[in-house]
Amino acid sequence: MRFSALALARNALTGHQRWQPQWRDAQPQADYDVVIVGGGGHGLATAYYLAKNHGVKRVAVLEKGWIGGGNTGRNTTIVRSNYYLPESAAFYDFSVKLYEKLSQELNYNIMFSQRGIITLAHSRHDEETLRRSFNAMRLNGVDCEWLEPDELFNRMPRYNRDSRYPIHAGLNQPRAGSARHDAVAWGYARGADALGVDIIQNCEVTGFLGGDGVVTGVRTSRGEIRAGKVCLSVAGHTSKVAAQAGLRLPITSYALQAFVSEPVKPVFDTVVLSPATGVYLSQTDKGELVIGGALDLYPSYAQRGNFHTLEGVVAGMLEMFPAFSRLRLMRQWAGIVDVVRDSSPIFGPCPVENLYLNCGFGTGGFKAIPAGGWTMAHTLATGEVHPLIKPFGLERFTTGRLVDEAAAAGIAH
Repeated sequence: MRFSALALARNALTGHQRWQPQWRDAQPQADYDVVIVGGGGHGLATAYYLAKNHGVKRVAVLEKGWIGGGNTGRNTTIVRSNYYLPESAAFYDFSVKLYEKLSQELNYNIMFSQRGIITLAHSRHDEETLRRSFNAMRLNGVDCEWLEPDELFNRMPRYNRDSRYPIHAGLNQPRAGSARHDAVAWGYARGADALGVDIIQNCEVTGFLGGDGVVTGVRTSRGEIRAGKVCLSVAGHTSKVAAQAGLRLPITSYALQAFVSEPVKPVFDTVVLSPATGVYLSQTDKGELVIGGALDLYPSYAQRGNFHTLEGVVAGMLEMFPAFSRLRLMRQWAGIVDVVRDSSPIFGPCPVENLYLNCGFGTGGFKAIPAGGWTMAHTLATGEVHPLIKPFGLERFTTGRLVDEAAAAGIAH
């Protein structure tokens, strides 16, 4: 069913009782051309673009739980491309461009709001670092604007001018913003399903078929499934799943926490990031303030996080915006992020034949969903690594050609 004003009106008259399921509850088949492990944004986007761009429709997406229930449903939904290095800027800016047209392409409102993201400088040293970012973005062809303190106070009238963190300057990427995380997953799921992809929920991968460095399929909680190619898109659990195929990856998994306040009327019309306080903040369409900070400081698979991080993040936010002290926190959660040594993702084939990787995004996987799916679909369908992700291959850890984006990706957003 296509969404339209007429469809909404027709279903409103019938009490919204005739909406159809947005995708099939598919049953696993004996074999597929491609099996994608992980039913989050990246896995679903890869399946969609495999079918749409390359005509590969014998594809299964296997999800241990429910669609979008992993990191895709546990992030702060920020979309941006304000990176330092040309390789990163090209990839993430392509993703922003895909996001800009995604609602129309999928016929599903992903609620992409291009409200900009402002990075603050609180000292002369911060300002020098921000100038480097500004120059790098201009050289990389990414939209940006330099903001002086008075301009920033106009954008953020509730900022504490007497804060211990005075504002020296700011860098804004106007085309950045946020999107609805579950809408992105659901939009790609219904798009992939309409093209013939099997989306199989409650199907845990417990091992791999094959041997001697070759994968020929997967073992699951619902039986064995053979596949010509297998792609791992399981975010923070990639190292655990890959280990079942005898592959050790340079990934460490951490918990990343976020918090949501009670809803209020519009008080904040941008996304702001403060490296000095380690806090970033935005407001959702429902009026909730979304608050986040840095990673927990120890490896973990616990999705509950800890009180110490919550306390530090809230203290930093209130130093900048004391008025928000009157708001109550409604929810707190953590996602598991897969951090790589150079803070850049890992894409493409690996030493295990027929096994492909889409992982290592750390704190920034959500903004890369469209580009990650597009480029991985190209790689899986053609056998040639897409040019945008060639710099992010696993072999860079043996050649030494790292893509070090720790400064641009070092805070969680």
